[in-house]
Amino acid sequence: MTRILGLDVGSHTVGVAVSDEMGWTAQGIETVRRKPHQPDEVFERIGDWIKQYDVKEIVVGLPKNMNGSIGPSGEACQEFASKAEARYGLPVVLWDERLTTMAAEKMLISADVSRKKRKQVIDKMAAVLILQGYLDSRQLKK
Repeated sequence: MTRILGLDVGSHTVGVAVSDEMGWTAQGIETVRRKPHQPDEVFERIGDWIKQYDVKEIVVGLPKNMNGSIGPSGEACQEFASKAEARYGLPVVLWDERLTTMAAEKMLISADVSRKKRKQVIDKMAAVLILQGYLDSRQLKK
């Protein structure tokens, strides 16, 4: 089996997670700050993770509105996913991420993580939830 990379793409940061080799669990890697003056830096880091973990597929969280429509954030994620697919030649799946950041926040609060620490890891945790949701859906189809 191969690994899958999960991304929570925001305007300022990208949370990153990777699956285990069996495709059962997602583990957070890190949160990368996006720099407007260096837009390719995030894609270079993604390329490094693809090589390091032998990634064969990428899952990008797609923020939909509660009514299912796609707003400006969703359009930005679709554009990011298209760039990633073109750059790496890997399949990129857009995964509905509604409420994942809120769920990540609740999990961190219940674990008594300080506000400062939550801010540092929230996007990585959201990436874990996005990827885990995708992995779980694949297991259900088997």
